[in-house]
Amino acid sequence: MLRLLFWLTCALVFLASSVASAAIVEHSFHVKNLTVRRLCTEQVVTAVNGSLPGPTLRVHEGDTLKVHVFNKSPYNMTLHWHGVFQLLSAWADGPDMVTQCPIQPGGKYTYQFKILKQEGTLWWHAHVSWLRATVYGALIIRPRSGHPYPFPKPDKEVPILFGEWWNANVVDVENQALASGAAPNISDAFTINGLPGDLYPCSQNRIFTLKVQKGKTYLLRIINAALNNELFFKIANHNMTVVAVDAGYTVPYVTGVVVIGTGQTVDVLLAADQEVGSYYMAANAYASAAGTLFDNTTTRGIVVYEGAPSSATPIMPLMPAFNDTPTAHKFFTNITGLAGGPHWVPVPRQIDEHMFVTVGLGLSICPTCSNGTQVSASMNNFSFVSPTTLSMLQAFFFNVSGIYTPDFPDTPPIKFDYTNASINTLNPSLLITPKSTSVKVLKYNSTVEMVLQNTAILGVENHPMHLHGFNFHVLAQGFGNYDPVKDPKKFNLVNPQSLNTIGVPVGGWAVIRFIANNPGVWFMHCHLDVHLPWGLATAFVVENGPTEDSTLPPPPADLPQC
Repeated sequence: MLRLLFWLTCALVFLASSVASAAIVEHSFHVKNLTVRRLCTEQVVTAVNGSLPGPTLRVHEGDTLKVHVFNKSPYNMTLHWHGVFQLLSAWADGPDMVTQCPIQPGGKYTYQFKILKQEGTLWWHAHVSWLRATVYGALIIRPRSGHPYPFPKPDKEVPILFGEWWNANVVDVENQALASGAAPNISDAFTINGLPGDLYPCSQNRIFTLKVQKGKTYLLRIINAALNNELFFKIANHNMTVVAVDAGYTVPYVTGVVVIGTGQTVDVLLAADQEVGSYYMAANAYASAAGTLFDNTTTRGIVVYEGAPSSATPIMPLMPAFNDTPTAHKFFTNITGLAGGPHWVPVPRQIDEHMFVTVGLGLSICPTCSNGTQVSASMNNFSFVSPTTLSMLQAFFFNVSGIYTPDFPDTPPIKFDYTNASINTLNPSLLITPKSTSVKVLKYNSTVEMVLQNTAILGVENHPMHLHGFNFHVLAQGFGNYDPVKDPKKFNLVNPQSLNTIGVPVGGWAVIRFIANNPGVWFMHCHLDVHLPWGLATAFVVENGPTEDSTLPPPPADLPQC
């Protein structure tokens, strides 16, 4: 009897501590025009609460986040909480016309969702057109009270957000490209925490400075919020220790360079263990597509040790070449998940859905374009277009037909030598990609294994593919065409990294696996915003499960209508 009372007391204490550690974290976002001076010019941008980047949101695992969005901008607006699972809260996920109709100018909407089974660094951003160029911010999830990090506690935590800047209205840049059928103008600068750094015109004093003390350790929460560029990041004379990616803990990995795709997050420990002085941190593009224009500038900030003389010239790191794919591939493949760590999910072994999906560029018919075609993009030769009258999630919930078609194929319509550019560019049957709103329907709790295969039809590059609503295990990745006999022997089924965004290697492939345990409609797309309006996307419709705890609840009363 005494033993039973003891265990009951322990259970009640644990339950009380869990309840006490959960809170409702509430914010108001006012989205409106903001005049910003960058690179010698003033530009009117769309921003949240008058800041660029927008507010950093800090929560604990188990908290409920409630964000009231007031759209005072001239544009339609949605917000996406990048990497958040949205367990039974798909209405709050945010992609335009996928889970909601946009918030109209003058309108408002409250995003509310609970953050469960995740710790680390995520972020939020606009999910309409190119507005996320300036509408974005960090979302930091700390462990519940009393739960430590699975690494030595840092002395300070610092968000590092990379952005991309145009000396133009980004909506106009996108619209001009869509109208002409050509690629959009490249950006004029990269930024660190909204500041371009001293290599750009009129920017000598617009540089992010991180002040450190010798002997202390800093957790840098790195986010690549740039629209169209993967990035190399280095700090002169310093190594960094990767401890998490995409809000999933990793086996500590020491590196002198971080490679980060658009949409990805990387948490690193920086030990201030060098001589007292000043050191540049710098980021420039990893541009894997041969022969295409890209922003080849460099943004930089400064790490300044306490006691460093103000006259000291900072040391500059030697940056990788923009096309240094071996360095990028080494970084992406050397990271492993922290098996058995907080919120670790073992790799599912039973597979219910096998998919082989090609991702790449092509052309689509465009009668209004100058040459009758425009650059397009596709997955399994389906080039995605968003619906216009109702969101896909509303169509799923209310069983409305005609909004999407459940016919996304498990394999491409034509098998070919996927990465042979010299052959594929001459094959007109591979170039043209039909437009559709095609989805893959999944049974609740089914396990999906997907081979993502790059193609070399109209150029070849690294594609950062982002899946909403889930993390997936990255079992393997490599170059050339995926070999279904040899390559499964390389699968890491013990401690693979867990991501929400995977950079499919240039001219190569990646294999991912996830459990479809969250009912709703979940977008999968390339996180290069130049490719999203071209159609490099699809969606998964995950059916309801057998119980109330596995059934999507009704939409909130204030859900925006089209």
